[in-house]
Amino acid sequence: MEKKLFGTDGVRGIANIEPMTTEMAMQLGRAAAFVFKDDTNRRHRVVIGKDTRLSGYMIENALVAGICSMGVDVLIVGPLPTPGIAFITSSMRADAGVVISASHNPYQDNGIKFFSSDGYKLPDDLELKIEDLIINHRLDELRPIADEVGKAYRISDAIGRYVVFLKNTFPKDLDLKGLRIVLDCANGAGYKVAPAVLTELGAEVIPIGVSPNGMNINDGCGSMHPEVMAEKVCEYRADLGIALDGDADRVIFVDEKGVEVDGDHIMALCGTELIKTGQLEKKTVVATVMSNMGLDIAMKKAGGKVVRTAVGDRYVVEEMLKNGYNLGGEQSGHMIFFDHNTTGDGILSALQVLAIIQRSGKKLSELAQVMTSLPQVLVNVRVRKKADLQKITPIKEVIDQVETELGDKGRVLVRYSGTEPLLRVMIEGEDQSRIETLAEQVAGAVREHLGA
Repeated sequence: MEKKLFGTDGVRGIANIEPMTTEMAMQLGRAAAFVFKDDTNRRHRVVIGKDTRLSGYMIENALVAGICSMGVDVLIVGPLPTPGIAFITSSMRADAGVVISASHNPYQDNGIKFFSSDGYKLPDDLELKIEDLIINHRLDELRPIADEVGKAYRISDAIGRYVVFLKNTFPKDLDLKGLRIVLDCANGAGYKVAPAVLTELGAEVIPIGVSPNGMNINDGCGSMHPEVMAEKVCEYRADLGIALDGDADRVIFVDEKGVEVDGDHIMALCGTELIKTGQLEKKTVVATVMSNMGLDIAMKKAGGKVVRTAVGDRYVVEEMLKNGYNLGGEQSGHMIFFDHNTTGDGILSALQVLAIIQRSGKKLSELAQVMTSLPQVLVNVRVRKKADLQKITPIKEVIDQVETELGDKGRVLVRYSGTEPLLRVMIEGEDQSRIETLAEQVAGAVREHLGA
């Protein structure tokens, strides 16, 4: 069955426009509460957290109302990184967790995504079940009354709990003394947690993007704009820069020279280090089809390999769970360290890299040389509909021609965004100027036949 509400990372859209309305949020709350209740005669509990978007207030209240109306209690944690909500859900033995966030999107967007009791994102079948309950009005007559309705509680120490958890993922024999770090929190959910963690571990932190006003999340800052952090690193002669996105589940670095170090390089760096210490399960890193072929080359050189999945950290996690891997991620900076957490965690990922820096005594620029990226071009084309490309002959013919030209010395990946009306054209190869030309050929064909 094809999902109608859920995309690759929950339900997402412009706040106050379908499907991101308060009415839909209440229905999602009701349906999720029903799905996560079992037959035991006990009070069930759902954790709700959010990022710093203005629309988070109205969506939070609608979700609380929906969940309580189904006889389930709510634990409200306020602004907290997405992985922090997964941690709190698991730590407090709650039945589920809900995150109100549109991640790296601009402030006018928002989203709702769910975690199960063990801190993992929901599989497709559960999301389909929630959709079915809403679309077919299966809960309209089910309304607990009197003392059977739910209560809402505020968890005031959630930030402190999460800070302690993060610090405990850093090696006990190390600290961050002597490191000057520029930290960009994107005016998002990590604006309190991240500076606290790095400072308490001994780093000198130069914070930016830590003054959210509801409308400046991801606005010219954070992992979507690492150039801001890079300028500060050079200005303050810092050792490195760390940039989170709006919900702090991804991280991008710059080295001491202001050069960006993306998720692929971090996976290569951490993967090869874990191979050296015998801690990388099956000597395998799980990445998506978007990751650079340079990652495969680096891992092979270290005696390991890369397994690829569809785009989306949930698919990376599913592959890791299925086959017992403990490190995976995306080029965009989502990294999953299963030895520590159940989902992508930007702050936790940063700590793992900082531990390698401190233990090795090397600069990030030197460590990042473990991988050399093949030239890669990504072009986004806004489309009016997400049609099957195989059925649009002119587009298919151009893609086939480009694939033939590249042969085994490059690759073409054309896919729709799971959260926006975009078609992403990615081409990798040995010659930068040539692949730029080829990418524009494919994008041009898409604009002509599908462009918005």
